Amino acid sequence: MVVQLDNFFRPRSVAVIGASRNPSKIGHVILKNMVDGGFKGRVFPINPEAKDILGFRCYKSIGEIDEIIDLAVIAVPAEFVLKIVDECNKKKIKDVLIVTAGFGEVGNHKLEEQLKDRLDKYGMKCVGVNCLGVFDAHHRFDTLFLPRYRLTRPKAGGISFVCQSGAIGSAILDIAAYNGYSFSKFVSYGNATQLDESDIIEYLLHDESTKVICLYAEGIKDGEKFFETLKRTTPVKPVIVLKGGLTDAGMKATISHTGSLAGNKDVFFGILNQVNAIRADSLEEMFHIAALFEKKVDFTNNRIQIITNGGGYGIITTDAIAGSKHLRMADMSSITAGEIRKKAPEHMNIGNPLDLLGDATTERYRDALNLCLADKNIDGIVLIALYQTPLLTTEIVEVITESHRNSKKPIIVVSTGGEFTELLSKSLMERGIPVFNFPTETITALDKVVNYQLKHKHVKVVNVVKEEKVILGKMKTKHKAKPKATKKKKK
Repeated sequence: MVVQLDNFFRPRSVAVIGASRNPSKIGHVILKNMVDGGFKGRVFPINPEAKDILGFRCYKSIGEIDEIIDLAVIAVPAEFVLKIVDECNKKKIKDVLIVTAGFGEVGNHKLEEQLKDRLDKYGMKCVGVNCLGVFDAHHRFDTLFLPRYRLTRPKAGGISFVCQSGAIGSAILDIAAYNGYSFSKFVSYGNATQLDESDIIEYLLHDESTKVICLYAEGIKDGEKFFETLKRTTPVKPVIVLKGGLTDAGMKATISHTGSLAGNKDVFFGILNQVNAIRADSLEEMFHIAALFEKKVDFTNNRIQIITNGGGYGIITTDAIAGSKHLRMADMSSITAGEIRKKAPEHMNIGNPLDLLGDATTERYRDALNLCLADKNIDGIVLIALYQTPLLTTEIVEVITESHRNSKKPIIVVSTGGEFTELLSKSLMERGIPVFNFPTETITALDKVVNYQLKHKHVKVVNVVKEEKVILGKMKTKHKAKPKATKKKKK
């Protein structure tokens, strides 16, 4: 059964319980971020000692508000949370986001158990406790308690990031926004007192703006539930998972951080392998993989052509492909080679990698790129563009964009450099073309993407909700286990 979480991402009315006039307090930052983020819904600050905050009328308690409240954001000390939850229940609020720490992660398990019992009794859904909050780029809803001038929010896109750690989540959001990654949603779920990672992934499966799901987890609350959720999700949307707490020391740190049990890593990786979730080995790799999916890099096969203006980069990329599990070097056709040779300098070797040399012009790139894209022996291009060479003009951005637009074959760009390179790279990213800094990281991510796509290339999903029954039907036969029923999402 799909857990309905719309109120956490696109509520019409929100109460901020613990709102403060003090700019350094969490309750103030949350309220200000909602305003600065452009949230269009109604906002109700709750503070018994204030008349107004940031121009909003302030209420002494949630019970004073006459209107229906979709979501309560709770930012009060731990010892007051149970009382606030009771008040929310009287107000018939069914969705609460609790950012407050001081529960199981610090050994206060009894208080967290009492909270869970109360939430279950009242039929409430809760994200948290001990979490950073949620962010929806499409609906401009921001409850993160870190100031926007310190943490840049990403533009609207297709990546949804589910993260147990608030610290990791905030750092990744910041660098992702800076590097041009586009997000749909971000959820920091902390201790997973009531809603866990499986509930959120299930919701994102049905979320139309989510194209790829990233998960950083330190401990899984319910292994069987997690397995069944991934089994339903991965045939429809890629799920990229990074597991924290793999070593003995890391497992101990996990318990003290979120109060979760890290579990056996071999069992965890076995689950990922069985359901074809994508295992990331680092945060950087997770988002390199996500970027390829978000930019709609789609491979029908695994033959890669390298085009470069730096011989060393071509060699490193060749080595990376040769060492990969699921990629192979394309064998350029003799017709393509002949056409390139007609326009190439005599001293240029034609093959794979195709080295356009240090004196490569923008026009030489155009010819090579278009001829290789038309070659039936080539499934995709890794294009290395080192912008430091003098004859390569900024028009290369238009050349790559035009080729990308006119061909269904993917183009992945590798560019290394400083400010000038970064400027051109961001321009390409904004046009839907994935760009990476170094060859090896590119091929490592691409290898996992191609493996996933080749396994699922027979499944074509036009509408997630509409096609889900077909996919689940196939899975029943394959796994001989009846998956949980899902309901069609109402709009």
